[in-house]
Amino acid sequence: MVPWSLTPRPPWEGRRIVLGVTGGIAAYKSVQIARDLTLLGARVDVVMTEAAGRFVGPLSFEGVTGRKVADSLWSAEGSALHIALGRDADLLVVAPATADFLARAAQGRADDLLTTTLLATRAPVLMAPAMNHRMWDHSQTRANVEHCRDRLGYHLVGPYGGRLGAGEGSGMGRMAEPWEITEWCGRLAEGPSRALRGRRILITAGPTREPLDPVRFVGNRSSGLMGFALAREAWLRGGEVTLVTGPSGLTDPVGMTVVRVEKAREMLEAVRDHGAAADLLVYAAAVADYRPTSPSSRKTRKADTGSRFTIELEENPDIAAETRSLGTPGGVRVGFALETEDLLDRARAKLRKKGFHLVVANPADEPDSGFDVDTNRVTMVHEEGPPEILPLLSKEDVAAAILDRAERLLEAGRVAPGTSP
Repeated sequence: MVPWSLTPRPPWEGRRIVLGVTGGIAAYKSVQIARDLTLLGARVDVVMTEAAGRFVGPLSFEGVTGRKVADSLWSAEGSALHIALGRDADLLVVAPATADFLARAAQGRADDLLTTTLLATRAPVLMAPAMNHRMWDHSQTRANVEHCRDRLGYHLVGPYGGRLGAGEGSGMGRMAEPWEITEWCGRLAEGPSRALRGRRILITAGPTREPLDPVRFVGNRSSGLMGFALAREAWLRGGEVTLVTGPSGLTDPVGMTVVRVEKAREMLEAVRDHGAAADLLVYAAAVADYRPTSPSSRKTRKADTGSRFTIELEENPDIAAETRSLGTPGGVRVGFALETEDLLDRARAKLRKKGFHLVVANPADEPDSGFDVDTNRVTMVHEEGPPEILPLLSKEDVAAAILDRAERLLEAGRVAPGTSP
């Protein structure tokens, strides 16, 4: 399950997206794509091929988009419909993209409304292939895919392995899930102007777990929602994101490198491995400050400890402090301060002590912010002016506000995208 809300918001809001639907069994999933893009604020024009109509009806798309489906090149409404659709689109996405459509797209065919619109547009193009694994494995299909991707510059998501149509078993050819395609639509519809586009970004998230024995650990209540929201927002803005996360039940975000760890020392090593070339480092993980000194190799039982059980703890590494030198020249470091008292004073102290350019302070003792909730109330502390106090917001909106500030800091530092140290 993906925890993000389906309400109008950037980068989808106000975008004009052409959704092409071709004749494959996965076409039923495209109704969900059309619905979700519309709920996110996009204007969705669905273009169906004749074969698509054998799998799903136009009324389904019209019911979720509120717009008439286009399915004929010879519409009496105007012979230049394909020109208007292609010219006005911010993005053209084809889901599913069948083997036949990939072949026609690679050849530059213009024999129906969808292929003519494809030739007429200069917007980014996203294709989500879907077909039987035998068709996907055919050398001609692979050649068509390479031509579309490498020569024509189209973007592809999937296919993936999994169960195929009835009687076809399992294999590589399953269309990407609707939510993944919707995420890619957001990234591609964003445009080239964002300050994070092309920049390398490292974000830590979630808790760490320090083993006491094979079944118990020392940790905290962090769900990872804030860090995951930051990683997703940075990726939607065009960043090349690495997410280093402790144990979390959240689904891996699409399009980025996800490194899952358990212990604080493992997180430290992962940050060292991936953070040297980062333009932006965001330390959003709730790292356990201490770990058991002598974890047991077997389960600790009451019969062994009696009525009292004493655990000796030792300090974990301070990941932010020990990786202070990482990142590109002019890069930006963002930290978090979760406190129960003296919130701003402790955030300012962390800003100076750990070399952060921005510290996001949030209270740990309010029921609607911090751990285990979808909202947060934060104050951003930096050297450029007074603290920025944000109202109670969704963690998606908090992530957007944090990255807005980080973008301004990056632009002030004039860090070129992809600059190596």
